[in-house]
Amino acid sequence: MANAQPVSQRDSGESDPEQLQGAVVRFAGDSGDGMQVTGSQFTVAAALAGNDLATFPDFPAEIRAPAGTTYGVSGFQINFAARDVFTPGDRPDVLVAMNPAALKTNIRDLKRGGLLIVNSGAFSNTNLKKAGYEKSPLDDGSLDGYAVIAIDITKQTVAAVEGTGVSSKEANRCKNFWTLGLMFWIYGRDMAPTIKWIESKFHSRPEIVDANVAALKAGHAYGETTEISHYRYEVPAAPVAPGRYRNIGGNVALAWGLVAAAEITGRPVLLGAYPITPASDVLHELSKFKHFGVTTIQAEDEIAAVCLSIGAAYAGNIAVTTSSGPGIALKGEALGLAVATELPLVVVNIQRGGPSTGLPTKTEQADLFQAMYGRNGEAPMCVLAASTPGNCFHMALEAVRIAVKYMTPVILLTDGYLANGAEPWKIPDVSELPKIEVSYRTDPEGFHPFLRDEKTLARPWAIPGTPGLLHRIGGLEKDYNSGHISYDPDNHELMSKTRAAKIANIANDVPELGIEVGDESGKLLVLGWGSTYGAIREAVQRSRDRGLSVSHAHLHYLNPLPKNLGDVLSRFERVLIPEMNMGQLVHIIRGQYLVPAESYPKIQGQPFKIDEIEDRIRQTMES
Repeated sequence: MANAQPVSQRDSGESDPEQLQGAVVRFAGDSGDGMQVTGSQFTVAAALAGNDLATFPDFPAEIRAPAGTTYGVSGFQINFAARDVFTPGDRPDVLVAMNPAALKTNIRDLKRGGLLIVNSGAFSNTNLKKAGYEKSPLDDGSLDGYAVIAIDITKQTVAAVEGTGVSSKEANRCKNFWTLGLMFWIYGRDMAPTIKWIESKFHSRPEIVDANVAALKAGHAYGETTEISHYRYEVPAAPVAPGRYRNIGGNVALAWGLVAAAEITGRPVLLGAYPITPASDVLHELSKFKHFGVTTIQAEDEIAAVCLSIGAAYAGNIAVTTSSGPGIALKGEALGLAVATELPLVVVNIQRGGPSTGLPTKTEQADLFQAMYGRNGEAPMCVLAASTPGNCFHMALEAVRIAVKYMTPVILLTDGYLANGAEPWKIPDVSELPKIEVSYRTDPEGFHPFLRDEKTLARPWAIPGTPGLLHRIGGLEKDYNSGHISYDPDNHELMSKTRAAKIANIANDVPELGIEVGDESGKLLVLGWGSTYGAIREAVQRSRDRGLSVSHAHLHYLNPLPKNLGDVLSRFERVLIPEMNMGQLVHIIRGQYLVPAESYPKIQGQPFKIDEIEDRIRQTMES
């Protein structure tokens, strides 16, 4: 065991756990080291201990990048606390590095004085060379200033699983559970739920169960029997409102929102999708709910997926198609068809880094322009955005509500950060969810397919086969007064303006924009949308704690924008918009409201850190 100089000033030897209000822990290792499983199980333990939390899995696009290289490092960060948590945290307090490459790519983020746990057994000359080290950082003093616990975890694991009947390769794979056991001891977590999960997950391989459980217990015992008790912490439970909670990720929450829509409307849900990162989990999750009237179809490509969903909408289903930026690009022409036919369709874009294939497993908010304008002709669509993993549930419901009420396609934007992140979520009472009314036209008297509701401008939803409602719809322009094909110039202008007015009219049916944190007026408004919610909220709160006149407002409705947005903007001297693109919302805000909104772009495939936004707020107010 090689130890750099610990910076903890606490006495060594047996001591009570140090009580903390919160901690940020990051697990990092090869893609095959099981870091996502380790992080997920640590998250479950934190949730069961009553902590509020947020997580951020960060992994490479390659299914298995070359082992030991920096390209293959997979990470999982969790922020858990005895108070409200809004982000996965900025710089970790604890870093677990399973090999030199994981150390190389993550050490710059660890807080000075933070706890660093490394698997010294992986620091071979070969692995050091792959990571780009000329000398071992465990011996050259470069880790001075961190509290280093260097353990040959590989050797400890192999010894722990001896006699369980697993192969040497399988034994080596158990080291993530050995590490998890040590982390459970450090933070005083119960091993029983993880043991139960192992028994369920590997029930068909009892020797694997025995090996993983043995490794888990051995890691825990290592903490008990070695002289590292001064690194033992306790994070109490967070105060929460009464209710039933579960840990939930954005993709699962979104899928459950669609299932809830099926229950509320009493109509079947059909999802047409083609697998794509990071959207595929919605397809996987929804496929479990056939008994709730959900049908999932994995189509041969993106175009087929959206077209079959449009057909399902025509037939009276709650129709959904999901994808990410490249797939949405392929769906573009069909989305124009959905606009022209005025059928209710929920289009979910779980954004990732682009352009083209881009950064499949990294997050970005750069598809806002695509959602707003990415179709030929005048083809306006309603655009919504979710702000947290749990919020994905509610925005999915809202997307369905607007789609069926206004007979229009609705784009719902989330991103990779929301899709893969997780947080505690209070399971709602279905009876308290918003009502979604669905009505099909059955009266043939005076019917034609483009009759308009006077208030919503929605056309009737007439299911094919309904007696007396024989009609046709399609991509060719239709006559406003009859629904027949029309090339009349004045009619085309009228229909174009009507479709635009229908979308604009939705602004009268959505909540006005409120102030999330701060005063109703002041020197600076930080305006966000989508997954920047948590980082902006905490950065604004910290800035206010330092006496700065700054407030936070967050957009969930991007087209149309809330009808009071102009009034909100006018109450602040300056407006700052952080977003994970090159300033797309800023462009829209400047164009519509003629205010000199200031852009704070980030295009690194990583979410904003609280410190980054807090620094920009300070710089803006000092300039």
